[in-house]
Amino acid sequence: MCCLFIATLAMPKTIVVKNKEELNAANKQAKPGDLILLEAGEWNNVAMVLTCSGTKDKPITFRASVPGKVRITGNSYLKLGGSYIIVSGLHFIKGYAGDEAVIDFRVNKNQLANNCRITNCTIEDFNNPKRMDENNWILFYGKNNRLDHCSFINKKNMGVLLAVVLDDDRSRQNFHSIDHNYFGLRVPLASNGGEIIRVGVSQHCEFNSNTIISDNFFEHCDGEAEVISIKSGSNIVRNNLFYECQGSVVLRHGDNNTVENNIFLGNGKEGTGGVRVINRGQWVVHNYFYRCRGTGFRSPLAIMNGVPNSPAHRYVQVTDAVIANNNFSECSFISLGEGSDKERSVPPSNVLFLNNTFYNSGDSIFFKAYDDISGFRFSGNKIDTRLAQPAPNGFERSMFTTQKRAWATVPKTYKRFSHPLPDSLQQAALKRLRGRLSPTPGASNEKAIENVQRNARNACGAEWYRQIREVAYTGGLVDCSTAAEVYELLSRNQPINIRLTAKEYSFDKPLYISNYTKFIANYETPIIFNTGKTMSAFIIRGKGHLAMTNIFVNAAGIQATNFIASDTTGSSERYSVSIEHCMFRNFSREKGCQSFLFANKSTVADSIAIRHSSFIQNSFNHLVMNAEKDDKGYYNAERIILEGNDFVAEQGILIDIYRGGNDESTLGPKLTVNNNRFTNCIADQGPLIQLTGVQKTQFTGNDFRDCQPNGKLFIFKDIVRADHVLQKNSFKGSGEIQANGFVKSEGNTMR
Repeated sequence: MCCLFIATLAMPKTIVVKNKEELNAANKQAKPGDLILLEAGEWNNVAMVLTCSGTKDKPITFRASVPGKVRITGNSYLKLGGSYIIVSGLHFIKGYAGDEAVIDFRVNKNQLANNCRITNCTIEDFNNPKRMDENNWILFYGKNNRLDHCSFINKKNMGVLLAVVLDDDRSRQNFHSIDHNYFGLRVPLASNGGEIIRVGVSQHCEFNSNTIISDNFFEHCDGEAEVISIKSGSNIVRNNLFYECQGSVVLRHGDNNTVENNIFLGNGKEGTGGVRVINRGQWVVHNYFYRCRGTGFRSPLAIMNGVPNSPAHRYVQVTDAVIANNNFSECSFISLGEGSDKERSVPPSNVLFLNNTFYNSGDSIFFKAYDDISGFRFSGNKIDTRLAQPAPNGFERSMFTTQKRAWATVPKTYKRFSHPLPDSLQQAALKRLRGRLSPTPGASNEKAIENVQRNARNACGAEWYRQIREVAYTGGLVDCSTAAEVYELLSRNQPINIRLTAKEYSFDKPLYISNYTKFIANYETPIIFNTGKTMSAFIIRGKGHLAMTNIFVNAAGIQATNFIASDTTGSSERYSVSIEHCMFRNFSREKGCQSFLFANKSTVADSIAIRHSSFIQNSFNHLVMNAEKDDKGYYNAERIILEGNDFVAEQGILIDIYRGGNDESTLGPKLTVNNNRFTNCIADQGPLIQLTGVQKTQFTGNDFRDCQPNGKLFIFKDIVRADHVLQKNSFKGSGEIQANGFVKSEGNTMR
């Protein structure tokens, strides 16, 4: 009877908790095998700190009573500092974590988590309100922890989404597992620090992490050039699907990392990359690259040059790498010796480039060499006969036929193209891969590749979570004849179309745009705008979209410093501006208006588009996006478009965009100026158009007449590589174009 009583006391318990106080008490009392059920509902402003310890056979589980129905909101976070803890079914939404990580496998420096698991959870749009307030969503410390079957959507503020930290021996050689998760929809951050996963940092790059990143689905992860940044040794990236991601898996620091059996589906999207290789002993094998169209650092495969006698935190020469059995189908060219410059002057050495295939029906080249490639040993590679580029020894031309799969049209593999590999290499493969290297060129294990695709679609992410894609709602149409009516509509913070029916409006305070807001009018009737001496007539907040159509603005009464400006809060949310078929006249610096559109520091527009509109006899600067002077690669707008507009007798700078520093991780900003007419436009201070660090520009079909005749018309300033195109423009009686080596000029007319 006594033994039975003791056994009963030791039996696992189920404890139901409904608030943070009861959760804290349950954590203190929990014994191995206990189940703590969190009651469904909203848990607001809750710091969840779990320090209990289970055992391998009897973990302690904290689970939502209904998966997905425990909503963690407000200023909240979760910290684990015990062992053998499982947390399941939580939904972090409508909140933020401040300086903390949302989920941290550490309570403090002395309490790390070991053998713990987060599963079936979702973090959705859980961002600090200000874009530049940096934090992480997940921080890994300790050893043998697992993150699986979770969903991560819309991280918008600064900071890596998930970081594995190797501060000391307690977190090195950790064997963490990051598997079966969904990572999605990270828009370009407009700066460095937009990675999805980073394993290690530069100061710890000589330590092994042994982290395994497998069977995950990465969709539209466009934060920066590195989707996964490996900065430590002996990690594995295996069986993942990268779907239309503007970035790459980057083996940035550390040795002996493996990228195996992944699918990179670019689908023709600009900037979609694959794998970038730096350091020693890296293996990139059995991967499939389909229509990846990135170039440079975002090439489908970029093997970098190194720095002579490089410290570990710079660019260590690529040596002893194995690039084998990869398929490159309809991709842009791969880059060998990428980044070659005065500092990165050491080409790769002892790179085995074996049994890869290159199928391409449209491009003429499949690789570019930026330095000496004698350190590559090419053997058994197959290239499409339609690729006209001469190939080094070790490449054979073949006529590929294709077969349709659910996810792509792929070239068939042919067993007769067998090319056996050295036994010593196969022995090494057995130690670090799931099996031997195939003697058939390409990623010939079609079943394994199909399993990656099937797993991503059916088994990744929180089981209960179904991603909701918002459909843009443009709102109803409301007539407004007074300023008071306009203010009242904007105060509702709802999508709305506003028709301006009066001939004059007087605004004594800014018009705040916090949602989709479209102003329309009768183009034939000028509307007089009057403002006081405010910062801006229109101030756009995060998530705001200001649209104007068919409005003739007579700005004779505007005294606001800016006609349109982003707000000054530095929101993590983006805004946008679209102007179409409008006319703007009589803006004047003398009356106080300095800029048509001014982008404040730490704000980012997804797009600014002005189409088929006219600017006539105004005195102000037009597009001013030069506030990011920290020289860290930050910028204020992802895309800027001027198309089919007329600029006549304008006084002031037309475009001033600044992106400073030598950071190479972002694609933006992108400027498109097509089919515009510029006549008698003069900037009294500086050039008419000044572009500093803009990554990509296209000026096509524009007509410049008598613009800035005695000065600089354009100035291009770049520190890092850029892509500028001047094509089929007409320049008559206009000023000098100060170009650089990144400007391609063709078909222009100079008179």
